[in-house]
Amino acid sequence: MTIIKKTVNKQGLTTYVVGKNITDKEAEDKLLNKFVQPSMIDNIIKEDADVYTEDGKLLARFRKNILPKTHTQAFYDNVIKFALTPSSNRGSATGSNTKNVWNNPKIMTNIFGFFDRFSPSQKIIIKNKGIKQPLEVRDCRFNRDFPDLYKETLPLIHDIDKLYKKYAPEHYKKQKAKARQTPFIIPNTSFTTITTNVNFRTSIHTDKGDDIEGFGNLVVIENGKYKGAETCFPQYGIGVDARTGDALFMDVHELHGNLPMIPIDKDARRLSIVCYLRNNVWKRTKGKSIKFMQKHNKSLRSADTIAKTNKQKSKNTNNRTRKNR
Repeated sequence: MTIIKKTVNKQGLTTYVVGKNITDKEAEDKLLNKFVQPSMIDNIIKEDADVYTEDGKLLARFRKNILPKTHTQAFYDNVIKFALTPSSNRGSATGSNTKNVWNNPKIMTNIFGFFDRFSPSQKIIIKNKGIKQPLEVRDCRFNRDFPDLYKETLPLIHDIDKLYKKYAPEHYKKQKAKARQTPFIIPNTSFTTITTNVNFRTSIHTDKGDDIEGFGNLVVIENGKYKGAETCFPQYGIGVDARTGDALFMDVHELHGNLPMIPIDKDARRLSIVCYLRNNVWKRTKGKSIKFMQKHNKSLRSADTIAKTNKQKSKNTNNRTRKNR
């Protein structure tokens, strides 16, 4: 039985205590990198709820309709074009078992803020040009190349940060303390990084790069009608149906993934937004100054400029070759 105890208080808040359906060893063998199936999930939460494990650990906290519509829409309008860019950088979360990133399925998942790995093109340019970098941290393309659009996303991110502080204060306090130690963060938040996913059904995984003491903060923005796509903890047999305006604060170090999304409208989109702190961004940059960050980012951008120039030259050469055939 997944639900050990269920109570509802006078304000209508439901509290669940849940137990594991299978052991950790069984979960690693049978669930990891597989897709969540409806048969794995006994209960889908659609109301305000707190979910605890039987040993008293907070697994998830879900609240309905607590995000401003204006900020939600502004985020969607300004980020959606970027979020629709196909990528192969999610590895096992796509269900892929290959270690070669280029062989991973192309899905619409992207990041902005700061990240703890250089892009493949950056690595090549840095190596060839002998650019010495003291640490492997970079600002992402969206906030670097589209600062005006990035600025318009911040109100919603600030809303999420404030709600995180309210609804998961113990986790927030520890994460915020780390965020204060580095300038490589989303301004005035406890987050270094934002991941956007469009219609992406993640396989069962844990978020290994996130702050082990922090939580993942999940928000969904719908465009068009669809069914499914619930965020689930299959080891506990429970899922959450997050929709526009809702916020889910969750332990992303527990196995989780999505049920399949079933479009009702042909072009339905489910944009999910995950806000978190990358542990390596913090570890590699704690104690650094804003001046250091500015100098570091400037150096990396020179490598990006070279990469873009080389890419354009290659494109022009290919176009000339096709014309001469």
